[in-house]
Amino acid sequence: MVGLAGGAFRMGSEEPAAYAADREGPVRPVWVAPFAIAATTVTNAEFAVFVAATGYRTDAERHGDSLVFAGRLTERTRAGSPRVADAPWWCRVAGAHWFSPEGPGASVADRADHPVTHVSHRDAQAYASWAGCRLPTEPEWEFAARGGLEQQPFPWGSVREPGGVPRMNTFPGRFPDAPSAPVGTTRVTAFPPNAFGLHQMTGNVWEWSADAFSPADQRPVMRGGSYLCHDSYCRRYRTSARTAATADTSLGHTGFRLAVDTG
Repeated sequence: MVGLAGGAFRMGSEEPAAYAADREGPVRPVWVAPFAIAATTVTNAEFAVFVAATGYRTDAERHGDSLVFAGRLTERTRAGSPRVADAPWWCRVAGAHWFSPEGPGASVADRADHPVTHVSHRDAQAYASWAGCRLPTEPEWEFAARGGLEQQPFPWGSVREPGGVPRMNTFPGRFPDAPSAPVGTTRVTAFPPNAFGLHQMTGNVWEWSADAFSPADQRPVMRGGSYLCHDSYCRRYRTSARTAATADTSLGHTGFRLAVDTG
């Protein structure tokens, strides 16, 4: 955990890249009390300890399937898995869950230090409770992601790839049909941290927060974007970007990190 003193900051964005429909704006002053937040998202190895200690079964395991990016699947699995009608790059894969992210036969044995995925908001809350922690609120998450910078779109500043060097794990090519490199999660510490010492606050995996999308829409909010974000389709790899899903939704690009009160 990294302890943060909190304080006032300007939350949200009204820049051209922001999505008005996502309620990124208006920019408004927000006060955050002192808290601590994990330097990385919860890893497969850490989640395995939780499962071994508690016998916990995730929503994906109980439902019997989860959503996997088609480009992560073998041709046989892809052919046998129904597509999501309005997002055909997602396949509903029987037997996909946190330990078998691409379905039966897949394993995270070689991805111990990658973020756990296929965890729902309910799964994330269960882990947090077991660990004596909680999920960060949206203001806490954005305060932490900004790393002390004022109204910058990325945790390191205004330029997505300073000097042409990638600073986060996003989709390598025009989404979704032409990746120029393998697509998937990376080690949680694969990129340098922001000024607060926090790794991959944008890119790699979406992160569940403690808050609802709006008073009228109680779906839990996710922050930070993922390895499937690309400006040809989704530019939500920014510190102010947000989206939401139902509390039992599990996806191959969604994880979480922990927070605790310190004030």
